[in-house]
Amino acid sequence: MDIFLVVLLLIVGIVLLIAEIFLLPGFGFAGICGIGCFIGSVTLAYIRLTPLFAYAGHITLGACILFTCITIYIFLKSNALKKMSLDTKIESKVNLAKPGKKINDLEKAAKDIYEKENNQA
Repeated sequence: MDIFLVVLLLIVGIVLLIAEIFLLPGFGFAGICGIGCFIGSVTLAYIRLTPLFAYAGHITLGACILFTCITIYIFLKSNALKKMSLDTKIESKVNLAKPGKKINDLEKAAKDIYEKENNQA
């Protein structure tokens, strides 16, 4: 029964971390619960399974690290980062500030540009 619980916690942790990385924005409830499931499975393996099988805790810890690394690798290789990032390019420019222009002239030029844009709209 303990082995089943360790494996179940490990699988639930993986599913929650995958959901957190790929489906849910930010680091929230699913990520915290996934990490909690990993910690619970490793702790349970060390406490309950080590007397039966000497390396059960080490194997579970290694599996958690391996699955986390594989998930992060798949996430970085997928197009998920491109979909999450902003690719907007700003191509406009304002030619108000030139060497030798006074601040009063800049304010007047800015007001003139503002009035031209509002009159055109």
